[in-house]
Amino acid sequence: MLHHASIRTQDIHRAIDFYEHLGFVVHERFTAGITLACWMEGLGGRIELIQVPEPRPAADAFGDEHYSGYYHLSFDLTELTPNLPDWVNQLRSQMAGIKVLLEPQQQIIGDRVYEVAFIADADGLPLEFIRVLGHVQP
Repeated sequence: MLHHASIRTQDIHRAIDFYEHLGFVVHERFTAGITLACWMEGLGGRIELIQVPEPRPAADAFGDEHYSGYYHLSFDLTELTPNLPDWVNQLRSQMAGIKVLLEPQQQIIGDRVYEVAFIADADGLPLEFIRVLGHVQP
């Protein structure tokens, strides 16, 4: 069982606000060395946010096809929304300036059909949101 995924952020308060809009709730606040940190729970998982004292811009993991390393977190919204495009549009209305990296579209993976969308978090890191639409018809 995965305990949490950790995200370093330039501004923990801005990042908390962003993830709260996605449905996460702060579970624990603490310090990690000399910096602020927290655990947030939501969308079926837990993330850890750690503020970086002297941040540099994050790599463009979504746009740079030669980037290697951790790529994105993925959240399954199948049980939370009946329509991914509407969910993304609702986020747009709640959060000015949200960056959609990939508009919702259908994708076949294995024997399933998914709706898939990517948005950038407060620091520009890619987040994937998926919904299972059904099985591929033979």
